[in-house]
Amino acid sequence: MTTEPAITVTPIGYVRSTRRELRDDDWDGVASRIELSAEFGPEALDGLEEFSHAEIIFVFHRAEEREITRGARHPRGNPAWPLVGIFAQRASRRPNLLGATIVRIVARSGRTLEVEGLDAVDGTPVVDIKPVMSEFLPRGAVRQPRWSTELMRQYWRADGADE
Repeated sequence: MTTEPAITVTPIGYVRSTRRELRDDDWDGVASRIELSAEFGPEALDGLEEFSHAEIIFVFHRAEEREITRGARHPRGNPAWPLVGIFAQRASRRPNLLGATIVRIVARSGRTLEVEGLDAVDGTPVVDIKPVMSEFLPRGAVRQPRWSTELMRQYWRADGADE
């Protein structure tokens, strides 16, 4: 039996946001900045402002090992929703603790990217930023189960906004 080598991922920057507490919903009104680490010059972001959106890959750094799900669970612990595997949901307590979100690019200044719609709290390590190109978006209709639509109903609303 061969042992796979460990993969090392180093943060390229960190999220700066007024949101510090972990909550499941109300992310749309959260303005965030991604500040690149010192080893990256501002030229690392050159040209990104020409895109409307970017995909941010980040680490759920506040999860503890004992909280990680490697099998199936009810999304958000809600027994009204089916028991589904961790890879059939976008939960933060997952193997490798990686999150990915497509954000709107608001502005870029030096080594800082200002974005909207990033569901990551202040201090979250960012491991990659990729421009969103229409050719990488799904080709054809997106299909998803009803429970996932219910789960996401208030996810992107602005904090305190009515449905």
